[in-house]
Amino acid sequence: MTPTQIAALIAAGAFVLLVVLLAIPLIKLGRTLDEATIAIRKAHENSDPLFTGANSTITHVNTQLERVDGITANAKTISGNVSALSSLFTATLGGPLVKTAAFSYGVSKALRARRKRKQEPTGRHFRRKGKGGRK
Repeated sequence: MTPTQIAALIAAGAFVLLVVLLAIPLIKLGRTLDEATIAIRKAHENSDPLFTGANSTITHVNTQLERVDGITANAKTISGNVSALSSLFTATLGGPLVKTAAFSYGVSKALRARRKRKQEPTGRHFRRKGKGGRK
């Protein structure tokens, strides 16, 4: 064997060693990609029931929101009706009610004043107690 053949044999061995050293990470990378593919496939298979459940939940929530919208609209109508009824009551009975209250207050005050005068002694020179004259 000549020194050139020995050098070629060493170079060929080094090349084989280099290929083997590079093949190991490539094989590991291939396995990692296979595992990632399997994980993605399983996630995709398990996501269908999740999306179906989310869809039914959203449908149920939308139904409930439609009911709440109806209730809110009815409450708005009722509050408008109560406001109109209150205005009608105030316009119809408010004025006469205030006048009646004022009249009854005046009558009761007049009756109290009359009773008070009857209880006072009568006489020509009797002076009433109070500030500044008659009351």
